[in-house]
Amino acid sequence: MSKTSKQIRREFIQFFEERGHTFVPSSSLLPADDPTLLFTNAGMNQFKDVFLGAGSRPYSRAVNSQKCIRAGGKHNDLEDVGHDTYHHTFFEMLGNWSFGDYFKAETIGWAWELLTDVWGLPKDKLWAIVFGGDERLGLAPDSEAEILWPKVTDISAERVLRGGIKDNFWEMGDTGPCGPCTDIHIDLGEGACDGSRHPGRNCGVNVEGCGRFVELWSLVFIQFNRDASGKLEPLPAKHVDTGLGFERVCAVLQGKTDNYATDLFAPLMNSLAETTGVRYGQGDETDIAMRVIADHARACTFAIADGILPSNEGRGYVVRRILRRAARFGRNLNQHEPFIYNLAAVIAEQMGDFFPEVAERVGQVAETILEEEVSFNRTLDRGLDLFNRAAGKVVADGKKQITGEVAFELYATFGFPVDLTQLMSAERGLTVDIDGYEREMENHREISSAGGAFQVAAITGLPETDDSAKYDDEPIAAKILGWVVGKDFISEGALSESAEAAVVLDKTSFYGESGGQVGDVGTLTELDGGGVFLVNETKLVGHCVLHVGQMKEGTLSVGQTVTARVGQARYDTMRNHTATHLLNWALRKVLEGNIDQAGSVVAPERLRFDFTYGKAVTAEQLAEVERLVNGRILADEPIFVNDVPLAQAQKIPGVRAVFGEKYPDPVRVVSVAVDDPANDADESTLVEFCGGTHLQRTSQAGFFKILSEESVAKGVRRITAVTGHQAVSHIQRLDEAVSSASSALRVPIEQISERITAMQAEIKQLRKSQATLVGSEDFGPDYVVPTPEGDAMIGEVAFVDSSAMRKICDMQRQRGAAAVLLGGVDEGKVTLVAMVSESLVKTGGIKAGDWVNAAAAIVGGKGGGKPTMAQAGGKDAEKLPEALKVGANWLRKKVE
Repeated sequence: MSKTSKQIRREFIQFFEERGHTFVPSSSLLPADDPTLLFTNAGMNQFKDVFLGAGSRPYSRAVNSQKCIRAGGKHNDLEDVGHDTYHHTFFEMLGNWSFGDYFKAETIGWAWELLTDVWGLPKDKLWAIVFGGDERLGLAPDSEAEILWPKVTDISAERVLRGGIKDNFWEMGDTGPCGPCTDIHIDLGEGACDGSRHPGRNCGVNVEGCGRFVELWSLVFIQFNRDASGKLEPLPAKHVDTGLGFERVCAVLQGKTDNYATDLFAPLMNSLAETTGVRYGQGDETDIAMRVIADHARACTFAIADGILPSNEGRGYVVRRILRRAARFGRNLNQHEPFIYNLAAVIAEQMGDFFPEVAERVGQVAETILEEEVSFNRTLDRGLDLFNRAAGKVVADGKKQITGEVAFELYATFGFPVDLTQLMSAERGLTVDIDGYEREMENHREISSAGGAFQVAAITGLPETDDSAKYDDEPIAAKILGWVVGKDFISEGALSESAEAAVVLDKTSFYGESGGQVGDVGTLTELDGGGVFLVNETKLVGHCVLHVGQMKEGTLSVGQTVTARVGQARYDTMRNHTATHLLNWALRKVLEGNIDQAGSVVAPERLRFDFTYGKAVTAEQLAEVERLVNGRILADEPIFVNDVPLAQAQKIPGVRAVFGEKYPDPVRVVSVAVDDPANDADESTLVEFCGGTHLQRTSQAGFFKILSEESVAKGVRRITAVTGHQAVSHIQRLDEAVSSASSALRVPIEQISERITAMQAEIKQLRKSQATLVGSEDFGPDYVVPTPEGDAMIGEVAFVDSSAMRKICDMQRQRGAAAVLLGGVDEGKVTLVAMVSESLVKTGGIKAGDWVNAAAAIVGGKGGGKPTMAQAGGKDAEKLPEALKVGANWLRKKVE
C-alpha cells in the first residue's frame, strides 16, 4: 500500500528531527521584509537574513514544509499549469537547512538514506547531478560533491553526472552568498515522457521538459560570497539549503506519473467531478481545465488565507489573474455560475491540519472567492464574445495577431488580464500585440509624480546605528558618521545651510519608520549651537537609521557631536499607537473575534487600522467600539513592555500579532494592565507583539474618536480614528457644524435628523408629482431602434420612480412608440422599466422581461414582469449608459 501525502510529509520532518533539526513552521506567502519577492517562492526565503549574515536563529539545523507560490516575477509557472501534469503555481517545498553546521557529506548521505532506505526508491533509478564548473566565469567544478556521492552512498560513479551553471549553481543575486548545488533525479520510465510539450527534443537526465527523468531534490551548498567585482571568496560559515518538491515526491511514492492523480488532489478532482459531471481523465481539454482549476483554487485559497486579497495591483492582481484564469477554464467544463469558492472548504479539510490558518479563515476565503467570481462572471461571457469576434476577423483577414486595442479593451472593459488573452489566442494559433497593448495601457494611466520631495535611494553598506534609546524621550548626544544623498553615503566634509540629506549617527533616540508607525521628527543640534538640522522623517535601511531633513542653520561636519532631540509629535504618535491596540481589542470583542489585523498606520495626526471582515461595521457596533476604547482610557490602566523569547511569547493566551509578520527573538510584548503576560494572561488580556512606542498609562491617550469606517478591498475594512488633541479638535468642529445646521434649519440640535428626514420626504413627493409632466416633455431617447410595428425608444431619465417611469412609457406608446426602455439612477441604485406593444410581442416575439434583463445584467441586476411590461433593478450605476446600449443592440438583433 502506497504512503499518503500526510505520511510522506510527517516522515520527512521526523527524519530530520531525529538528526537534530528544529521544526520551523511554514512562513506566510506574504514575504516578510523582502520587497524583491511577490510571494514566498522557496523554503529558504524566511532564512535569507541568516545567509546574508544579517540575522541568526537559536538553532543551527532546521526542517520544514514551506508553502510557495510561483506566479509572476522571475519564477513564474503560471502559463505551464494545466498543460502538463507536474507544474503548479502553489506547491509545498520540503527542506532541511544547516546554518554553519554540517555540510556536503551529511547532506548527501541523509538525502540518499531517506529516499532509498526509508522510502524505498529503487537505487538504480536515481541519478545525481553536480556542478561541472564554468571556465568562462572562472568557476571550478564541485569535485568535492562528485567524490562524496559514491563515497557516502552506494550510488555508482557512473550515475553521478555534471551539470551547467544554469541548473547547478545557485546565486541569491548579482552579489552575495552563492554556491554549487547537487540535484537528485529519478527515472520514471520510458512511458513518462511523450514529448508533447517539447516535440523533437531529446529526453534525458537534466534535459528541460523531459517527463521521464525528473528532478526530485536540490541540495544547495552555500560556500562563497560574490563581491561587486564578481570575485568569489569562501564564506567563513558554510550553509546548506535543500528543497524537495512535495507534490512530485508524493507522485513518485504513490506510483503516479501525474501529480494531479495523487491523494493531494483527489478530493479536489472528486469535488469538481460532482459539480461538473466531468471525470478527470475523460479527455485532454477537460483534463487541462480540471488541473488549472484545482491548482489555482489551492493558490488562491492559501494566498487569501495569508491576507493577500485580490486587487488591481501588485500581489493582489496576481491572485486576481489566477482566479480569473480558473474561471475562464470553468467554461470548458460548462460552468457559468460561481463554483470555485466551494473548493476552499475541500482544501481546508485536506490541508488544514498542517496549515491551520487555512481552516481558521476558510469562511472568509470562500466569501472572497465568491465575490470575485460573481464580479468576473458579469463580464466573462461578453468578453469571450468580443474575443471570438476579434479572433474570427483576424483569421478571416489572413492575419495572426490580436491587436493591442482589442487586448486592452478586454482588460479595461471586461477585466481580462492580458495573459488570459494571450492564452486564448495561443489556443487558436494566434499571438497578441503586446507592444500595442502596452501603448494603450500607458495612454490610459494617470501621470503622477512624486514632486520635489527629497528621496533616499535604497543602498547597502551603511553603518549600523545603535537605536536602543528610541523608547526614551530624553535627548542624547550622538556622533555624526556621515549622510546619504541619492545613492551615495558621504563620510567626510560638511553639510552647508539649506542642504538636504539623510544624516547617519552612531546612536539615536529617533524611531525609524517600521511596523506601521511613522518615523520621528525633531532636530540635530551641534553642542555649541552652531548648526541645526531639521529632521522631517526617520527611515530604517537595514540596521541603519536615516535622519532625513534639511540644514536650518549653520553647518554640520562628519565627526561632530550633536544633540538628537525628538519632537513633541512623538507623544501624539504614542497616543495613537496605544489606541490602535485598544481598538484591535475592542473590535475583536464587538465583532466576536472574527477579525485579523491586515495593516495599520500610526502617525501623530491620526491612526488607521485595516482588518479582515466581510461586511461593513454598523453604526451601533462602531459606537460600542468607541465606548469600550474610551472605557479603558478612563480606567487609567498601566501599560507594560517585556522582552520575551519568541517561542514562549507565541504561547501567551490571546496574544495578537500581524499574520505573516516576521518578529525578532526575543520579541517585544506590549500588554495592558497585566505586567507578566507570559504567566498571567488569558484570552481576554490585551497583549500584542509590538516594536513601537507606547504610553505609560491608557489615560494619557485622552479621548478616542472614530472618523470613518470603509472598505479598502474585498474582505478588508479600514477604521480611521484620532486621539488626544486631534480628537478634541474634531469634536469641536462637529459641534460647530451641528450648531450651524441647527440654526439654518431653525430647530433644536436634537431635531435636526427628524427635520432633514421630513424635508427629504417633501422633495421626493414633489419629484413624484412633477415626474410625469417633466419626463414626458423633456424625455429624449439616447437610441431609436426601428421595428416592424414602429420605433422603439431607449434612454435615461433624470429621476427614479417606477410609477412615473411607467407613465412616461405609456405616453411614449400613445405617441406611436412600439416599445420603450427607460433607465434611471437614485442613490447609487438603478431602475429599468421596459414596455412592449402587444403587436410587437406577437409579430416579433419580443418580451419586455427578456429585454429588461438583457440590460439589467450589465448593471448587476435582474428583473421580470409581463411580456408587455417589466421592471428590473441594479447596483452598478456607472454602467447604466452601457446597459442602455446593450438593450438597444439586443432589440436590433431581435428585429433583424
